Amino acid sequence: MTPPAGPPVLVLSGVNLGRLGRRDPLIYGDGTYEELVAACEAEAKEIGIVIDARQTDDEATMIGWLHEAADSGAAVVLNAGAWSHYSYALRDAAAQVTGPLIEVHLSQTAAREPFRHHSVLSAVATGTITGLGTDSYRLGLRAAARYRPRPIPV
Repeated sequence: MTPPAGPPVLVLSGVNLGRLGRRDPLIYGDGTYEELVAACEAEAKEIGIVIDARQTDDEATMIGWLHEAADSGAAVVLNAGAWSHYSYALRDAAAQVTGPLIEVHLSQTAAREPFRHHSVLSAVATGTITGLGTDSYRLGLRAAARYRPRPIPV
């Protein structure tokens, strides 16, 4: 498959995800962030897309990346971590993304603490994949490559 024209799919990982392998391995697994990126790169190669994987613990940086995606039309696979549950600023930036936006989580958020049961991002995402570990990202990449831009909710 020939890589599509246009920007790469942004694979954006938020707060604390750079600590994978050290942070709560019973919940998030023992793989590192670098191993997660390698799995995403392998998946991207298999399905014929180009990705740009990034991680930040700074909310303003994440918002800037979402603005970049909105301006370029890039698809986004987003694991915002804890910001998913309360950051309306991140939600507003995500709502501006015109390409597919797939929200992913390594853990099954609905089976965790009550504050994790709701995501402010889900309503503006094309789709959400949770609880499948690294496969959440891999399936998110497949979805981002497949689904067309979504209408912006009002």
